[in-house]
Amino acid sequence: MPTLRRAPLLLAITASLSLSLAACGGDAPPATPEAPPQAEAAQAPKPQLGSFGFDADGMDRSIAAGDNFFDFANGSWVKNTEIPADRSRFGSFNVIAEKTQADTRAILEGAANNAQASGEDKLIGDYYAAFMDEAGIEQRGLAPVQPQLQAIDALADKAALARALGADVRADVDLLNATNFYTDRLFGLWVSVDLLQPARTAPYLVQGGLGLPDRDFYLGDGRMAELRRQYQEYIGQVLTLAGVADAGAKAQRIVALETKIAKAHATQEETNDVAKGANPWTRDDFSAKAPGMDWAAFLEASGLSQQQDFIVWQPKAVAGLSRLVATEPLDAWKDYLTFHALDRAAPYLPKKFADARFAFHGTTLSGTPQQSDRWKRAVDDANHAIGEAIGKRYVEKHFDARTKERADEMAKNIIAAFGKRIDALDWMSPQTKASAKAKVAGLKVGMGYPDSWRDYSGLEIKRDDPLGNAQRAEQFEYQRNLAKLGKAPDHGEWAMLPQTINAMNVPLENRLVFPAAILQPPFFDGAADDAVNYGAIGAVIGHEISHGFDNAGALFDDTGRLHNWWTPQDLEKFNAAGDALAAQFSSYEPFPGVHVNGRLSLGENIADVAGLGTAYDAYQLSLQGKPGQTLEGFTPDQRFFLGFAQAWRSKSREQALRNSLLTDVHAPGQFRALTVRNLDAWYPAFEVKEGQKLYLAPEKRVKVW
Repeated sequence: MPTLRRAPLLLAITASLSLSLAACGGDAPPATPEAPPQAEAAQAPKPQLGSFGFDADGMDRSIAAGDNFFDFANGSWVKNTEIPADRSRFGSFNVIAEKTQADTRAILEGAANNAQASGEDKLIGDYYAAFMDEAGIEQRGLAPVQPQLQAIDALADKAALARALGADVRADVDLLNATNFYTDRLFGLWVSVDLLQPARTAPYLVQGGLGLPDRDFYLGDGRMAELRRQYQEYIGQVLTLAGVADAGAKAQRIVALETKIAKAHATQEETNDVAKGANPWTRDDFSAKAPGMDWAAFLEASGLSQQQDFIVWQPKAVAGLSRLVATEPLDAWKDYLTFHALDRAAPYLPKKFADARFAFHGTTLSGTPQQSDRWKRAVDDANHAIGEAIGKRYVEKHFDARTKERADEMAKNIIAAFGKRIDALDWMSPQTKASAKAKVAGLKVGMGYPDSWRDYSGLEIKRDDPLGNAQRAEQFEYQRNLAKLGKAPDHGEWAMLPQTINAMNVPLENRLVFPAAILQPPFFDGAADDAVNYGAIGAVIGHEISHGFDNAGALFDDTGRLHNWWTPQDLEKFNAAGDALAAQFSSYEPFPGVHVNGRLSLGENIADVAGLGTAYDAYQLSLQGKPGQTLEGFTPDQRFFLGFAQAWRSKSREQALRNSLLTDVHAPGQFRALTVRNLDAWYPAFEVKEGQKLYLAPEKRVKVW
C-alpha cells in the first residue's frame, strides 16, 4: 500500500460557513433552470459504495465498536477479501491504485500503438513498448548490462572505486516529503530546500548500501537470520545466472560486507529525527570528518566537485561507510557492485533474472506469491522514469475542473478550521499561538497537478533498450536535480505525481500537495454523504495540514526554516502529549510480543489525531447548527467516524506487516483506525463505555492540537 506521508484533510465550508461538501457540486445540475425536481433527481449521480458512499456490508456488527473499531467497521470486508496474489497487502489505497493503473495503461498503450506519435507521446509510448518487448529482452540476454559489469571488473584501485561509487549516486531518496531514506547505493542524494537557509537549494547526503530493507535485518536473530541465509542464496543465484565464477563464496563475502555497512548505519529512529539530520558540512569536511574514501574522486564523479556546502544526514554512518571503503578489500567491493548492478537490472533482463528477483524481494521478503502482470510492472516503471509526462495526460483524461474546485475549497476551509483549533488551545501561550497561526496563514496548497510540467526534452528513449531507458531516465533526473544547486528553490515543483494515490506536506516550503488520483472513491466521492467524505478525504487533508505541526513539522517556522518558535513551557507540554501518544501506539501488539513502534510512527499518529479532529470540526461547521439526518440507521457522527475507519481498511501478509513494523513511519491501518478513541465525540456516537477495550478516560485522551 502506498504510504501517506504528511497525510491530508480538507474542509468544505466557505468563510460564511454556508457551503457544505455536497453543496460544492455533489449533485449534477439540472439540464435547464426550469427542470422539474424529478428531472434533477434523475440526474443525481450514485455513490460508488452503498446508497450514501459507505460500505455497510463490510462491517462486522457482532463486534462492539468500543472493543475493536477497525473490525466493527471493516470486519466482514477483512474476512471476505483475499489479498490479490501479486500484492503483499491490500486496502483502500489499492482499490484506487488498480483503477488508476488501468487508466494509465490505456494512456501508455495508446501512445505505444500510435505510429504517428511525436514528442512526449512518442517518449512514453516507446518507453512502455520497450519494457513490454519480452522477446527482444530474451534475445539480447545479458548484453545490455555487460558494459557496466566490465567497468566494475576493470576497477584497479581505491581511487577508481571511489569514482565508481560517486558515478553510481542518484537522486533516489526524499527525506522530509516522503520519508524515503532507503537506497541500495552506498550513498543517496536528495536535492531540496536548505533546511538551515531556505532561500537556497542544498544537496543532502544519506547513508545507503543495503540490499535488505534495514540494518535490523542484518543484526537480528531468528527470522532475520533466516532471511539473511535466503538473501545470500539469492545473491549466489543471480551471480550464477550471470556466469560469475565462484558465486557461492562471493555471495558470502557480499553479505559479510553489507553486515559491516549495516553496523555503521544509524537506526530508523535516529534517521527520522530531523534535528539530528541538520549537519552542515563543507566540501573539505568530508576528508577530515569521514576519512577513508577518496572524496575528491567521489565528488568529481558524482558531479558535485564544485559544490562547497552539503547537509550530511547521518554523519557517523557516512564516516563509517567511508572507513569501510578504505579497509575492505577491493575485490569484495567489486563483487558487491557486480551483484547490485545485476539486481537493479533484473527487471529489464531475461525472465530468469526478473523471476529470481521477484522470488526473493517479492515472495521471501514480503510474502507475495505471484509477480504482477508485465503490463502492471511496465506502468509502474514508466511512472518512475517519466511520470510527469504521463501525469499530464492522466489529468487531461481523468481529473475534471469541478473536482479540483471543490477540493481547493475544502482545503481552504479545513485550514481555517485548524486555525480555530489553535485559538481554542488552553495550554498554549499567546506567543506560541501567534507563531502557529502565522504558519497556518502561510500554508500553500497544490491540488491535483503542478502549475507547470517537467520538461523531458533531452532524454533519449529507445524502443529496443529497456535497461538503457531506465538508466538514462535516472541519470536525466539526477542531472535535473544537480542543476537546481546554486539557485533559489522552485516552490512550484512537485515531488509527487498526479497519478499517485497519496498526499504530502512539504515542511521546508510550508506547502501541501494533493495529487489528482487520491480524489477518487472511497476517499472522495462527489455523490457521497458529506459525513463520509469528511471522515475519509477530510481526515486525509487534515492529516497533511497537521503534519506541519507534528513532532517534526513543528520544528519548522512559517517560512520553512528549521527554527524553534516555541516557548520552553509550551514545547514541554507538546512533547508530553507526544509521549502519551507514542505510549498508546506502542501498546498495540500485531503479533505476540511484537509491538508497534509508537516513537517511530509518532509524527504520523500526531497528524492522524489532529487531522481527524480538524475534519470533525469542519464537518460540524458545515452543518451550520442544523441537525444532521440519520441515514439507514447511522447518525451523522457515526457516518463520519465510519468513513474514517473504512478509509484505513487494509490487510497484509505476515512478512510484509512484520517488515513495516521495523521500517515504516506509519502504524498499520488497523491501528490508525483506532485514532478515534482520542476524540470525545466518538464515545457518545457509539455508546462506548468504561470497561470496553478501547475506552480511554477523558484525561487519557491525547489532544495535541
